[in-house]
Amino acid sequence: MTDTFFHPPSGSQLPRFAGVPTFMRLPHVPPGHERFAEVEIGIIGVPWDSGTTNRPGPRHGPRQLRDMSSMMRAQNGATSVRPFEAARCADLGDVPPNPVDIQDAMARITAFYSDAIAAGITPLTAGGDHLSTLPILRAVAASGPVGLIQFDSHTDLNDTYFDGQKYTHGTPFRRAIEEGLVDPSRFVQIGIRGTMYDTEDRDFAAANGIRLIPVEEFHARGPAEIMAEAREIVGTAPTYITYDIDFVDPAFAPGTGTPEVGGPNSYQALQVVRELAGINIVGADLVEVSPPFDASGGTALLGATIIFELLCLMTCADSLGA
Repeated sequence: MTDTFFHPPSGSQLPRFAGVPTFMRLPHVPPGHERFAEVEIGIIGVPWDSGTTNRPGPRHGPRQLRDMSSMMRAQNGATSVRPFEAARCADLGDVPPNPVDIQDAMARITAFYSDAIAAGITPLTAGGDHLSTLPILRAVAASGPVGLIQFDSHTDLNDTYFDGQKYTHGTPFRRAIEEGLVDPSRFVQIGIRGTMYDTEDRDFAAANGIRLIPVEEFHARGPAEIMAEAREIVGTAPTYITYDIDFVDPAFAPGTGTPEVGGPNSYQALQVVRELAGINIVGADLVEVSPPFDASGGTALLGATIIFELLCLMTCADSLGA
């Protein structure tokens, strides 16, 4: 008899509004579960936004993303990928964060991901603010620096904020470079735009060989050409993908803390992920969905669809099961 444990139920068997919500209606397989070691790709919630410096709310992102992800079906309509047949996928649950202690929360996140990686699970994350990516990278890049593809309207390469504070959602990739978690020569940032305090972050990018692609260049050259360059930059070595929902224009994704106008539309938001087929993915995340600023759930629906596209990409990755 075929084992269907890792297959989500069809909407024709269990209505999408019914049942206990999990990511894409996958089984809940937390650490300690008897089938935890069988999981190949684990979707993890990080309900934490203590690094937020503007509008809060991404701590509520994983819960709404789970709910909206019930709309995902068995097959990708554009690529024909059937991710739940290609790999054993599960919802690993949420990291239990400490909402009043940034350092302790980051240690908890790193420990959770280290356990998953030790079990051979490739992590796919629903955040949470963008500082969440730093402790994830501490686990993912424990054996050496990784390449990084960042979709964002901000560089998140700032050094400090308010009296020398080094850990906010505007600083994670400065810290990741300093800690040797990311190879700056294999780091590309796509969609950068908006007003700035100064040029410190861009100067840091230039000095360290980080490829920064402003949104003006993205629109002028088009997604296919931009993503071809991104694939070339990261090459075939291990690469992490981080996707801030504010990469997308707020007309399509208003539910985020620091929106910037002039971004890609919702179709381009999916297209850029599809154009990354073939890279060696060691993990990915979707962050900064803030439900209080889009109670309709439209931003979370887009976010859940991006997570599905990332999952389809990861199930086809050459590194799966390595």
